Amino acid sequence: MSRIKPFLMSLVVAGATVGGLSCQVSPAMADADGDSTVANVQVGLSITLSDLTDSFILQGNPGETVSTGTGLPVTMRVTTNNFAGYTVTVQPAAAALVGAIAGNTDTVSSSLLQVLGPAQTNFTALDSAAPLEVARKGTRSDPDGDIITNSYRITIPFVRPDTYSGTLNYVATTL
Repeated sequence: MSRIKPFLMSLVVAGATVGGLSCQVSPAMADADGDSTVANVQVGLSITLSDLTDSFILQGNPGETVSTGTGLPVTMRVTTNNFAGYTVTVQPAAAALVGAIAGNTDTVSSSLLQVLGPAQTNFTALDSAAPLEVARKGTRSDPDGDIITNSYRITIPFVRPDTYSGTLNYVATTL
């Protein structure tokens, strides 16, 4: 691209004076040039599962059905910018919850744990062999994330008195 730039010539007029020359110079005019660029912001796909409840307790005697109740649900926050949405699944890490007391060989099957999340209409048993979908949303989350709650229940089996524990793995996946 050709640019025409103005050319300015200064004329110096010299005159004879007593003892030397006198010069007058006119200042040059300012000049400028410009161009532009395009700013591009590439936004990647993001999903985060955070603020998951650390642990919960289901307490009772053999034969009783106990739950986390509405006041003590397991909560988490899912944040994603994916326009198609997300799912959340849960799966026990092992087939059994094991006791804390040394020498206790009793276990509680993780399939006795039942969950009720936004994706269920009734409590559903967990399966250590397959993840269970507990939440689904067909759009992106709120900018501050979506709060998801799960309630748990179990019918306490006839096992030795102890605290039986097992890990539940939650996974958030974009659609």
